[in-house]
Amino acid sequence: MTRSMAQVARVDTQPTTSATTAAILADVRAAMTELKCVGSERLVRMGISMMQLHVLHLLEWHGELTMSRLADVLDVSVSAATGLIDRIEERGFVERIRVPTDRRIVLVRITDPGRQLLDDVEVLRTEIMLRVLEQLDPDQLERIAGAMADLRAALASTPTQDGPSHHLHVQGRE
Repeated sequence: MTRSMAQVARVDTQPTTSATTAAILADVRAAMTELKCVGSERLVRMGISMMQLHVLHLLEWHGELTMSRLADVLDVSVSAATGLIDRIEERGFVERIRVPTDRRIVLVRITDPGRQLLDDVEVLRTEIMLRVLEQLDPDQLERIAGAMADLRAALASTPTQDGPSHHLHVQGRE
């Protein structure tokens, strides 16, 4: 997939962005978009939207969340989050739990079928990536492996706008 000049120009308007960095950003975006498109086709056939998948990933990574916190993270109203959770709950992928000490608080938690769906999506992504990587020679694979390790290390050491990284992932799922 080729990147448009507008995409590169938009990134190049930032004074500290080199042409190489702009090209990398455009290529990463294009690759991620392509992967999302391929993966979303199967999800659509399964009746799962990208937003519903995003919610399942959030719950998998962060554990149970209150409805208000989930709405904040998604940047939607509580009523919109409630409608979204209603649809996911109907499919059996999440459950709501009332806090016994304060029945006004509703927690949302991913269920075993929800985890299975995420595992199925991960298998699909892995299959796609394996087919892509099989097209590369050993030298290309080594260069990509080194670059990916460097990129992950840089991501891990880069603070967010809010200070040190607050996006902690659950151990065991990468």
